[in-house]
Amino acid sequence: MITDLGHAAFAAHDLERSLHFYALLGIKEAFRLHHADGSLMLVYLHVAGDRFIEIFPNGPAPDPARKGSFMHLCLITDDIHGMVEQLRAAGVAIDREIKMGLDHNLQAWVTDPDGNAIELMELAPESPQRRIARGLPATVA
Repeated sequence: MITDLGHAAFAAHDLERSLHFYALLGIKEAFRLHHADGSLMLVYLHVAGDRFIEIFPNGPAPDPARKGSFMHLCLITDDIHGMVEQLRAAGVAIDREIKMGLDHNLQAWVTDPDGNAIELMELAPESPQRRIARGLPATVA
């Protein structure tokens, strides 16, 4: 069963401009995740509790014909294995099987009927998201 919305993800053409915009809304940077080569993968912004916005750098330039840079929707579950099996039993294709992400949370991916990417996530007790929600500093190793 889905228990919460985890995050929405957007690609930012100008990362600093996007971070500034969200800061004006009171949504501040919480932590960053990096690729193995050290390059920036994404920036997590803390909305409230354990809800976040992911901002990916190097997105396309804004185009009035294309409405935004939506990347995916993340839904939280307390039992990712059960959720994946429930979806599989209902005939839903699992695009990416369960694996641990860079933030130490379990994730799997499906696609909704309109082609939108949906990330299913089970938060680990010591994940940076849970640490931020508890008022602690994020630690990502």
